[in-house]
Amino acid sequence: MDQFIPKPLFGGDVINWYTPTTVTLWMALAVLCVILLLVLGTRGRAIVPTRVQSIAELAYGFVYKMVEDVAGKDAVKFFPYIMTLFMFILFANFLGLLPMSFATTSHIAVTAVLAALVFVTVTVVGFVKNGAGFLGLFWVSSAPLPLRPILAIIELISYFVRPVSHSIRLAGNVMAGHAVIKVFAGFAGALGLFSFIPIFAITAVYALEVLVAFIQAYVFTILTCVYLKDALHPSH
Repeated sequence: MDQFIPKPLFGGDVINWYTPTTVTLWMALAVLCVILLLVLGTRGRAIVPTRVQSIAELAYGFVYKMVEDVAGKDAVKFFPYIMTLFMFILFANFLGLLPMSFATTSHIAVTAVLAALVFVTVTVVGFVKNGAGFLGLFWVSSAPLPLRPILAIIELISYFVRPVSHSIRLAGNVMAGHAVIKVFAGFAGALGLFSFIPIFAITAVYALEVLVAFIQAYVFTILTCVYLKDALHPSH
């Protein structure tokens, strides 16, 4: 599991909160990739788009439609935040698949911050837009009256569990895929002449991980849209 251990960029063994590490480097590269694609890649804004501009436009349209379909048209104002979230996680996942790279989204410390920001944003938006009416999200009015207090407690607990499941789902899936590839790579080094067998398995798992990298970014983003919908329309 040494591939998941952050290491200081400039030597030394002690890591403080301000120490630049491999996590810092690869998160910065993910941000740089987002800027290159969405800012520099669309700078020309040609009528006949280049390949890079086409990819940027496809990503833009994909996330915009997701926000509009899931959270509603009044959630479009939060599109820049959700788009940034999706693109950052997507590039962080893809960069983590490069040889000798570091999978930043395999760390709970990274995904927990992303999930906590979503949780705080959604909660603040819910109270700002609806006031005390946001608490109606926890009161199941369609249930029989004696069950409503019990269901309210269950809904409250599930609401505060959201950032935990939100973060663990992403980190767990990324870490599991990388660990499986590392295990098969160890088999390839130990089997000698029969190393082609685990190499085929690595190829298959790697192809699956490319798909998982996109799916996990999509899942994290669409859950954000679902939570945002609850904040904007708690009565629904």
